[in-house]
Amino acid sequence: MRKPSANRRIYLDHAATRFPKPAAVLDAMHAYSSHEEAAVGRGAYRYSQAAGQIVARLRRELADWIEAADAVEMSLHAGGTEALNAALFGILRPGDHVVTTAAEHNSVLRPLTHLVDNEVIRLTVVSADATGTVDADQVLQAIRPETRMVAIVHAANVNGAVQPVVTIGQALADRYPDNHKPLLLCDAAQSFGHLPLSVVDARIDLLAAPGHKGGDGPLGTGFLYARQTVHAALRPTIFGGTGSQSESLRMPRDYPSVLEAGNMNVPALAGWLAGLTARRGNDSPQQVLVRSSDQLRDLANELYQRLEVIEGIRLIGKPATLNLPVASIAVNELSASDAAMILDSEFGVEVRSGLHCAALIHKAIGSPSDGTLRISCGQTTTLEELDHLADALSQLTG
Repeated sequence: MRKPSANRRIYLDHAATRFPKPAAVLDAMHAYSSHEEAAVGRGAYRYSQAAGQIVARLRRELADWIEAADAVEMSLHAGGTEALNAALFGILRPGDHVVTTAAEHNSVLRPLTHLVDNEVIRLTVVSADATGTVDADQVLQAIRPETRMVAIVHAANVNGAVQPVVTIGQALADRYPDNHKPLLLCDAAQSFGHLPLSVVDARIDLLAAPGHKGGDGPLGTGFLYARQTVHAALRPTIFGGTGSQSESLRMPRDYPSVLEAGNMNVPALAGWLAGLTARRGNDSPQQVLVRSSDQLRDLANELYQRLEVIEGIRLIGKPATLNLPVASIAVNELSASDAAMILDSEFGVEVRSGLHCAALIHKAIGSPSDGTLRISCGQTTTLEELDHLADALSQLTG
């Protein structure tokens, strides 16, 4: 067996979190925590004001990456899950109807199921096909007069299948007047920082993403974009101090303060800002994203070319168009968890096994009962690492 050196990791779980984090991120976090740390909005002194400037710059930077109209449309959260919860629980009211899909992550499916179980909303789940992709027409046909929201993921985390978000968003805008249009919520956890997506072009009302995957940030970061026309409808989901309107026992109603109770993780936000600005340099985020999507598409093709010639593995839910280097497979008669453990212990290859926090897509794509072995590459993945993966899988299947 050809194994990597003792200290080398063949890390192929980028859909969970990027590793390694860029040096600029780690350096900025260390420098901030060592010399500048202060709470945002809790003081008039210099370093507290400087912390506020970091947060303001990050909001502007994030708005540029998704082409939001204004930085005030960006609220900051401890991850994509928290941001999605803020959108769902902040917007939905008793009697509302929601359309979602079988391709969603549990960060969407579990909050919606909780609201159904408590008889707050009614829910329609649109099925996915054998590639994990949903049909835009089926999503639109599921809308009722009482539909308040359409919630759809941009890229499925099990196999990277990109969903027709732009088609759905533009159709909603064309078919409904603004005051009757169902809100479009997009989960961009797997695509933010990897693929171009303009909230203006796609007519997206709410978009959530973590910072620690394609966003070049550390764990514990995330954002929620909310179009300004939605701000008045958002209710707080966490209550506490915001550093503003402290004389009131009620949460501020202005966005983003309405969703930002408690101290912010400024060291992580400083790192996130450093990662995003270092990555784009003098280019626009859109230029970076075009290059990124080209690179990842090439990497996806390289990954699948290697997997398709290995006897004893089954590709599960291969997308019709390869946009992201994410693949789900089953290995011979091994369970996904056993295959993952052997790859790690014998070959130093780190991949994820199981259902990947996506409860419904596996039936559509034909996964084994215990889920799949998911291989996910990132900006730093090399062809040499893919060759090592292919060699390990070939030996594993024997």
